[in-house]
Amino acid sequence: MATTATPGAPRSPRGLSALSWTVADADTGDILAAKKPHRRLAPASTIKTLFAVTVLPKFSAGAVHRVKAADLEGIGVGSSLVGVQQGHRYTVGDLWRGVFLPSGNDAVHVLASMNGGWEETAREMQKKARELGARDTTVKSPDGYDAPGQVSSAYDLTVFARAGLADEDFARYCRTARARFPSKGGAKIENTNRLLTGSHGVPRYPGIIGVKTGYTTKAGNTLIAAARRDGRTLLVTVMNPRSGETNAVYKEARSLLNWGFRNIDTARPVDTLPSLRTVPATQAHHDKPRTVAARAGRTPGVTRAGWTTGAGGSTRARWITKAGGITGTGGITGTGRSRQAVRTGHGVRTGHTTGAANAVRAVPGTAQAGARDGAYYRPAIAACTGIGSALLGAGGGLLAWRLRAGRNRRGAPGDRTS
Repeated sequence: MATTATPGAPRSPRGLSALSWTVADADTGDILAAKKPHRRLAPASTIKTLFAVTVLPKFSAGAVHRVKAADLEGIGVGSSLVGVQQGHRYTVGDLWRGVFLPSGNDAVHVLASMNGGWEETAREMQKKARELGARDTTVKSPDGYDAPGQVSSAYDLTVFARAGLADEDFARYCRTARARFPSKGGAKIENTNRLLTGSHGVPRYPGIIGVKTGYTTKAGNTLIAAARRDGRTLLVTVMNPRSGETNAVYKEARSLLNWGFRNIDTARPVDTLPSLRTVPATQAHHDKPRTVAARAGRTPGVTRAGWTTGAGGSTRARWITKAGGITGTGGITGTGRSRQAVRTGHGVRTGHTTGAANAVRAVPGTAQAGARDGAYYRPAIAACTGIGSALLGAGGGLLAWRLRAGRNRRGAPGDRTS
């Protein structure tokens, strides 16, 4: 049964056969209509959105990895594949296109191996889901292959897609309709989202920007789709249509998007998504090729800093500072220039700041999230600023002491001008 708000609200979409679905405003986080949004079902490859949100920030798109036999172990029978081959070298960007376009489980396995292994990646995905406020998801297989106990919900998948679209690399990959994958002659690969490609009898949806399809025997067809119109972004998630029609998942997603855009200003929310907060980056998303030998790690007790820059100059920054036994963390996101943390000896120097809405990252091209999210980071930003001020003060005091000592030894040369 579809849920609506109070009487007088627009009638909910009719004629849908999916076991569960949602229509959400990606800008505000309001769920405009839904049917059993927290029903736990097999997600199939739509869980790759959570995989990307978890792993994508860790490796540069231009980093190069030589595939080992162990990287490809355990791929499920009948998996969708992009054609990764043992012994070949691929950039991380190649592998992500293999994940997002043809939904290649082989590319997922390689990236998971780089990230520390299959089970470690599943644990990190589970942790990330909880951090994002997704409570219906249990991760057993990062590529979405059917596994006992693996479930998610239309609500949670919408959460993952919304978080992903806030990352410019994620957004770029998921809206790419066609590309080439490294092989002899350069194999053409196509996105499995027919609303994006306009193929197999499905017209391209106006304003479509991704996100991810899925299919397994247990899950049936699943789809998360996002579209933008008149400056507004909608996300719909459809899980396991039962009508038996050809392209049913795309027809029902189209119906939900149409309903959402007609009623976005009048529908009364039935639920809301968790607030978006900055997803920390542990390694830069730059395109300079280099070899990756192991996953990005953390060194206990060492101050680390990193920043990433995407299209249009948007920058994400993350810093961790330890001083006097106090650890502060913070992040800031915006367009143009953002605060960048630079390691200097045992301290941290922060650069200029120009950015968006108090350290809140919103979906590109949409309105900023509420100012309440900015408060989440203010204590950490204040702590970092205080530590920087203390370091500057200490440095100034030392300089003054040395000048006074020089004057005492050499007859106040500091009074001279030149």
